[in-house]
Amino acid sequence: MRHRVVALVGPYQELYPVTCASAVFGYHGTDIPQLYEFRVCAERPGLQSTTLGADIVVRDGLEALAEADTILLASWWRWPPEDVLTAVRAAHARGARIITVWAGVFVPAALGLLDGLRTAVHWDLAGELSRRFPRVRPDASVLYIDHGDVVTAGASATVIDVCLHLVRRDHGAALALRIGRQIAAAPHREGRQRQYPDLPTQGPAPDGLAPLLEWITENLERPLTVEDMAERAGTSARTLSRRFADRLGVSPGRWLLERRIAHARALLEETDLPVETIARRTGLATSANFRRRFRAAVGTTPSAYRHGHRGLGQSSSAPG
Repeated sequence: MRHRVVALVGPYQELYPVTCASAVFGYHGTDIPQLYEFRVCAERPGLQSTTLGADIVVRDGLEALAEADTILLASWWRWPPEDVLTAVRAAHARGARIITVWAGVFVPAALGLLDGLRTAVHWDLAGELSRRFPRVRPDASVLYIDHGDVVTAGASATVIDVCLHLVRRDHGAALALRIGRQIAAAPHREGRQRQYPDLPTQGPAPDGLAPLLEWITENLERPLTVEDMAERAGTSARTLSRRFADRLGVSPGRWLLERRIAHARALLEETDLPVETIARRTGLATSANFRRRFRAAVGTTPSAYRHGHRGLGQSSSAPG
């Protein structure tokens, strides 16, 4: 049975987070298994205004939440209507997972679902969230935080990262990588990475890291060093490390290791390649080093991970 994702929209809706979620959870053709279905609902069905300047027609009302496995809250509501709170409370009590983006965070906060929890929030809302719900611990620095039943994200631009993270959690790294490749998503960002970089007080802002990150991802089998990455970026190792810390919240070496582990997980899930071959393909050199790094990152051995994840999200072809 497919996992049902329902986006609850509101007045003057920003469409970007909704379309990003549909891009991840929607139909991807016959080569990728369709394990999710995506739909939209509103407090009152019918025409809904949007920030695009054009209305959209939403056919489903709050009753759609009664069938949802995951609910995306991406509305502009700072004071959620009581019927919305009632419907979301019932869905969560039934076991539905909740994702919040921007002001959507006020719904689980009002329901007490974030009491005592560190909560990702857009920097513009952190003060208001703290004042209205003092038991919530807002964090305006990170991209998203996953508490299992509630996932909070600060900005709309984080939605693809959050959704791919959930696909990876639900069905493994291989399916998340396939969907990410199909929609041409940038390299996945972990939740602890920063919402925005610390910009310099004078002079031009640092060049974007995206081209370098793409190059690293395409060359994981190489024994890359920070100096190699800096040379590719046309800067010094010290400057590159500072840019990674400012923009991503991690060091270049840590980011590289996370990409290697993600690629290794996909190969373990979808191929029968020996551990020694996977170690070489992911740039972790030897099987001993690969096993040590993998266990430290994932909490289990490569063999045990493969045994527990074979077939998750598989289709007729395997990644190259």
